[in-house]
Amino acid sequence: MRPTTDSFLTGLRGSHTLAARCTLVAPGQTGTAPTGIAIPGVSDLGRLPILSGDVTTDMTADVQSTLDLSTVYPWPSKPTDPGTPYGQEIYVERGIEYGLGTQELVGLGYFRIDKVEQQSVPDGAIRITASDRMAMVRDARNTSPVQFGAGASVGSVIDFVVGAAVPGLVTVYDFAAYATPLGADHVLDEDRLGFVQDLLAAYGKYGYFDYAGRFQVKSIPDLTKASPVWDINSGANGVLVSMQRSISREAVYNIVVARGEPVGELPPVQAVVSDNDPASPTWVGGAFGLVPTVYSSAFMTTVDQCKTAGAAKLAKVIGLPYAVALGSIPNPALEGWDVVSVSYPGNSEVHIIDRITYGLAPGESMGIDTRKQYLARRAG
Repeated sequence: MRPTTDSFLTGLRGSHTLAARCTLVAPGQTGTAPTGIAIPGVSDLGRLPILSGDVTTDMTADVQSTLDLSTVYPWPSKPTDPGTPYGQEIYVERGIEYGLGTQELVGLGYFRIDKVEQQSVPDGAIRITASDRMAMVRDARNTSPVQFGAGASVGSVIDFVVGAAVPGLVTVYDFAAYATPLGADHVLDEDRLGFVQDLLAAYGKYGYFDYAGRFQVKSIPDLTKASPVWDINSGANGVLVSMQRSISREAVYNIVVARGEPVGELPPVQAVVSDNDPASPTWVGGAFGLVPTVYSSAFMTTVDQCKTAGAAKLAKVIGLPYAVALGSIPNPALEGWDVVSVSYPGNSEVHIIDRITYGLAPGESMGIDTRKQYLARRAG
């Protein structure tokens, strides 16, 4: 959950006025107060008018967050003009207005402009589609192989590979293995993003660009242990607007076979991680049956690594048979893979957020796709 004040979270549950801001910025900035690019006739601070739009975060996507914005500004006539897809970014914020002009805004991140289009020339609205900085890592395919020796640290390799695509990279690591040697030689071929994702997955981690433009490395949340950070409830002071749900076994596994296939002379290793909780609907000893999936990586060189990676893979699908789509009063502090409680008449459940859409215009609710935690130790 993104940092905010208690007053902000309380204000969301009462009557409040939307505050949202999109600032056109030069690339490479970080933090929550970037310097904007002046837009002649529109804003000296780089503020883009918001006609409509949203930010969507999908934890299953390679590039997790995208922006779709309808705005108005002078159509660019040359590559250096404001609002062109040649490296310029948009910093997006959403929050509330308390009154007397005071606002509290929560950053949703930096988005590189990918496409600019205008359906009605010359003065119609301009639609901008943009992606978070992971798109830079995806697009910066490596042009010649780079070899990393077995003694290179995991963290230094990540810094090098991501930093080559994102100049001025700022990192935040929740990563005990940062200084751990790779243990075997590895070669970065063309796929820069795939290389980083594979390396992080071998340690049960994932990487993303946060609200301040920093590259974060974190553990995949364990739905059996995490506590809810926000209550999406109906009734008095509630924020639940709508709720839909489905139950499906599509793409659901309850066994992960994690295989380390290191290069060189190191022997292959393996670990099997299973859903062993009898309270889970996908329990390996239950009626759901045995549904294994195999994950292999050259970065895994020990059985412990295989166990960690397998547990992280399993954590991504625990509870997936019960998927819920929620409409909620927007809380821009929520992030993908935050754990929330969902309370409605007669029940309270614990869910993890897999996909979330933040509307940027008044009257738009927040769409959230979640999966439910079934374990008996929690309500629901």
